[in-house]
Amino acid sequence: MQEFKGNIVDIQNKKIIKGVLKVEKGKIHSITPHNDVPNQYILPGFIDAHVHVESSMLIPSEFARLAVKQGTVATISDPHEIGNVLGRSGVEYMVKNGNKTPFKFFFGAPSCVPATTFETAGAEIDLEDLRELFKLPRVNYLAEMMNYPGVLFRDKNVMAKIELAKSLNKRVDGHAPGLRGEDAKKYIEAGIETDHECFTKEEALDKLKHGMKILIREGSAAKNFEALWTLIDEYPNEIMLCSDDKHPNDFVVGHINKLVARAITKGCNLFNVLQAACLNPIEHYRMDVGQLRIGDQADFCIVEDLKDFNVSQTIIDGKIVFENDEVKFPRVEAEVPNNFNCKPIELSQLKVPATGDTVRVIVVEDGQLVTKETIQTIKPENGELLADVENDVLKVVVVNRYFDAEPAVAFIKNFGLKEGAIASCVAHDSHNIIAVGTNDFDLQKAINLIIKEKGGISLANGKEEEVLGLPVAGIMTTDDGEKVAALYEFLDKRAKKLGSKLTSPYMTLSFCALLVIPQLKLSDKGLFDGSKFEFVSLFE
Repeated sequence: MQEFKGNIVDIQNKKIIKGVLKVEKGKIHSITPHNDVPNQYILPGFIDAHVHVESSMLIPSEFARLAVKQGTVATISDPHEIGNVLGRSGVEYMVKNGNKTPFKFFFGAPSCVPATTFETAGAEIDLEDLRELFKLPRVNYLAEMMNYPGVLFRDKNVMAKIELAKSLNKRVDGHAPGLRGEDAKKYIEAGIETDHECFTKEEALDKLKHGMKILIREGSAAKNFEALWTLIDEYPNEIMLCSDDKHPNDFVVGHINKLVARAITKGCNLFNVLQAACLNPIEHYRMDVGQLRIGDQADFCIVEDLKDFNVSQTIIDGKIVFENDEVKFPRVEAEVPNNFNCKPIELSQLKVPATGDTVRVIVVEDGQLVTKETIQTIKPENGELLADVENDVLKVVVVNRYFDAEPAVAFIKNFGLKEGAIASCVAHDSHNIIAVGTNDFDLQKAINLIIKEKGGISLANGKEEEVLGLPVAGIMTTDDGEKVAALYEFLDKRAKKLGSKLTSPYMTLSFCALLVIPQLKLSDKGLFDGSKFEFVSLFE
């Protein structure tokens, strides 16, 4: 029998007791008061209530090795990124690889693959695929229903997916940025239970009013904590915490534990914060994860204090999986499936003939996935439109990775690059190649570096060429997580040295092709207005 001593945090009864926690056969055998204990705190393990593991650029087994360092014991993971590349087999890959670790991955069955019909994806997941995926262990919910117009208009195929999940007693996740009023009510009444896309408190309150649970998101690009944190004390039973998308350099610094620390700093009630971070996801998603009660699975972590929440130990099913800065389970040898079939692009394919000089421009906003549209005049040079670096109007390009096709080229503002170009094959949700740059030469180099690696993120500036290869579906790697984080951090800093003022340039870039988030985006087929859900012309 194992013994763990410290200040035991009882979230349900809102008290902290000095005591000894005993574990036997993977379960909590007893919790006994005891005065002579070390000055440390034992609490239920943290849970990320909505995350795309693929955004860490790591396969699940490597993600797990970083997560346990932060006291995370389980995730609600939506594998629609790999689903868009490889279909059902991609989701099965994630489940199989995750099951080779003690970490508790709970995966969703992707509801929207492809996300829209206005882009080229690598695969489709239909109703029968969902039926088969729901048979897999720990595939326990229908992943975010991004096609909210389809829900509002009660599209037959969309509703069939929701009804299938309900018939199997599976939860249904939502995705409806900016949806308010009667539309929000109608969306929720269709059976949608959560939303992680609220970027104002007013929007969150509107959805809470109609019975929806709200996930407060703080990822590498989308940061909604500052707008929503007061909900933790106001609606303690209805709030969860999530990262959604977290790139590796941010992941090694902290996870849900650091979001908890921020909430405590804001003055939130300790027990309400921990309820959101540790318990509410278990209850809502019916997770097989312990809540630090006698008879529960022994899933918990030990932190140094209740201020910074630095983790000294993580325990899953009674086994110590992290201790003394060391992960206690091995790395996993994994397969490297992919779907990448395009040839290098030519410089001439990036030209924009000057059939006009007034264009629609995508406007990005730091810390948000939503973009705006502005109209900009660009002075033609030799019959074509070039990036206007002085006014921060750069070229943005999307290249179809699944077969050879002409690139889509448009313009983007607020990226801030003064020289060079960056590119990524992590481009939600279809994961074609997306690039932004100050000139066509560097754009071509950055794009072709990714094509050579069959996936990755890259940077080009004159003779400088840098790339982080991502051979698993073009969006992940089997490499060690710490190593990947270091290389990603290097590329992130280099992008900022090229002039970008964005908190996370690559993460922001990866969402500029996400058509289901308003307003102006770019797919491999052209400029798209996410508010009207239709293509629009580059020229005004």
